[in-house]
Amino acid sequence: MKITAIEAIPIAIPYRHNGPVTGFGGALWTTANYLILRVETDEGLTGYGEAFGYNVIPVTRTFIERTLAPLAIGRDVADIAGLMEDLKKTLHIFGRGGVTQYALSGLDIALWDLAGKRAGQPVWKLAGGHARGQVPVYASLMRLTEPDIVAASCTQALERGYREIKLHEKTIDAVAAARRTVGDGIELMLDVNCAWDVGTAVEMAQGLAPHRLKWLEEPVWPPEDLDGLVRTRRAAPVPIATGENTPNAWAFKPLAACEGIDYLQPSVTKVGGITEFLRVGMLAELNGRTLAPHSPYSGPGFLATLHMTAVFGGIGAIERLYIDLDAPVFGEVGLPRPDGTIAIPDGPGLGADPDPDILRRYRLDL
Repeated sequence: MKITAIEAIPIAIPYRHNGPVTGFGGALWTTANYLILRVETDEGLTGYGEAFGYNVIPVTRTFIERTLAPLAIGRDVADIAGLMEDLKKTLHIFGRGGVTQYALSGLDIALWDLAGKRAGQPVWKLAGGHARGQVPVYASLMRLTEPDIVAASCTQALERGYREIKLHEKTIDAVAAARRTVGDGIELMLDVNCAWDVGTAVEMAQGLAPHRLKWLEEPVWPPEDLDGLVRTRRAAPVPIATGENTPNAWAFKPLAACEGIDYLQPSVTKVGGITEFLRVGMLAELNGRTLAPHSPYSGPGFLATLHMTAVFGGIGAIERLYIDLDAPVFGEVGLPRPDGTIAIPDGPGLGADPDPDILRRYRLDL
């Protein structure tokens, strides 16, 4: 089965959340933007993937169309690992991370979707997983800043059945407001997106300790400063999570061995897709680290992460960006249920294709 066409489809879907317009990566997000890959084959099967994403979509899309697609079209999809390794070697001159790896991630996810459809099996089963049925989901809030808005969003998340909440705040006051709101029985996590130098991270970790975080995520700039993470971890009894910006399995090796890191957070749309995620998962297991995937997506990347929770039983809960899309990409598939869980798809491939009407209606003109 050979690849006959690769299309990179950017979409922008309006959304709502409990706060003012906010965002990450130096831009305000008035819409939730995703980059969907559609891979067609000479056997008539179509696979879908997702490449990271958000503000960098124009660059990633250009790389896919002008550089990756010409190399991949005409290739046999049967040997996913072999094809991806060949493409990585060919493209490494452009870097082993960033848009190169984002593009490869989208293609790899689509190839696994194709493999599952061809075999009539879900991706998790092809990858050696076990039927799990469902996985808990945690609400990953946008950055809200004001403590009263943080508290209101936490209240709403609890009313919707969530039992774990991740904040993206940078002040102890905001975290304290969340803890007062949710009480002692709810897990709280905090992601500061590499906001602090080591000294500040140590000071903040000590100040946050009374609020009993499940983990403190990416506290140190730059994220590669493993010594800084060790110092932060030793200074306060707050577990450390990191890895969403780590570009491949080889780069995860020192993280997996680092005593300052408790949770590894591969992002399937950044790290190289499902093939590379599986390698990171094995590193985590061999080094006694817990997997906590980065997955604030709503496209095939989110479904791919759901399948990984059936492969690695140590994943306790899956991240879901706490926004309400005007139109879910897969309809009801992949949406949280009132009991705070999400069903793991068991249909062939990823288990669902993006709604073609959604792709048409919300396609972004670049």
